[in-house]
Amino acid sequence: MTAQIEFNAVEKYYGRYHALKNINLSIEKGSFVALVGPSGCGKSTLLRTLAGLEKISSGEVNIAGQRMNDAPPRKRDIAMVFQSYALYPHMTVEENLTYSLRTHGMKKKDAQAKAREVAETTGLSQLLARYPRELSGGQRQRVAMSRAIIRDPKAFLFDEPLSNLDAALRVHMRKEIRTLHDRLNATSVYVTHDQIEAMTMADRVVLMRAGIIEQEGAPLELYDRPVNRFVAGFIGSPAMNFIPAVVGEDGHSLKLEIADGKTIPYEGKLEPGKPVEVGMRPEHLTLVSDAEAQFHLPLRISEETGATTYLFTDSEPEVAVVINDRATIANGTLMPLRIDPARLHIFDRETGARL
Repeated sequence: MTAQIEFNAVEKYYGRYHALKNINLSIEKGSFVALVGPSGCGKSTLLRTLAGLEKISSGEVNIAGQRMNDAPPRKRDIAMVFQSYALYPHMTVEENLTYSLRTHGMKKKDAQAKAREVAETTGLSQLLARYPRELSGGQRQRVAMSRAIIRDPKAFLFDEPLSNLDAALRVHMRKEIRTLHDRLNATSVYVTHDQIEAMTMADRVVLMRAGIIEQEGAPLELYDRPVNRFVAGFIGSPAMNFIPAVVGEDGHSLKLEIADGKTIPYEGKLEPGKPVEVGMRPEHLTLVSDAEAQFHLPLRISEETGATTYLFTDSEPEVAVVINDRATIANGTLMPLRIDPARLHIFDRETGARL
């Protein structure tokens, strides 16, 4: 596949603050890439350098094989969708869509025909005569997306476009955005702090922290093989449990520093006596009989949502367990727990790196 967007050794400083640190990233044509991470990690800064809204300190940004370091936003042939929609309130939907085409010299009749074509794709055909104030949040977001689509750009850039919407509408709109991406065979770069959005929408996820890329790959790669404790804790909901342990003398067992020091098996080979952290995803822990249990932990509280039950232990650290069923257990009960050794994630206790 051809790289549509490339960041080569990109650095960005704001005075002494090092916002982006040696960013190397290649985005293939037609792919959907999500930039995700906690606030302040650099994901929006990276998107803005791609859009030309921020000037990089060093390195190189390429779009469709052309160096864009010094190119202004209007010369980069990209379209950006913001969380604020940024619609012209005094213009109708049709006028919002045709504005950029008219300013670039397209005849009014041709621009209107293009607007009708795009509106058909995004479900806005019946709303072309309305003003933004007459639209719902989801409809306004579709207008903002349509205004980007109508330009037929080299790439679509989304900066947390769904953060102003309620939960149900966010779920609906992320399906719409992904469907549009596939229909247009577009190249999309999507910034979000919501790892569920990143996991469900993207072909590739780029997880950032403190200005660096911690891991980049397919969503399930980050879920199944996180490179360090940070990635493991960020990807997955509820978050992965981390339990301190010491590797047994055989190198194939782990003595937990919880649950009265119970020992559980491990399939790999580790350095005997090494202090580690054992990662256990809540959905991989199972309630079993006492005879089958690897360890027991007391229940502090349970949360029942109907199809799923969330159990939280009265221990330090707290351990979360997800049961895809109803589980009636009294608070304070010792829960018999088990996990498949193949589903364990082991991290160096000092560095956080995966072992």
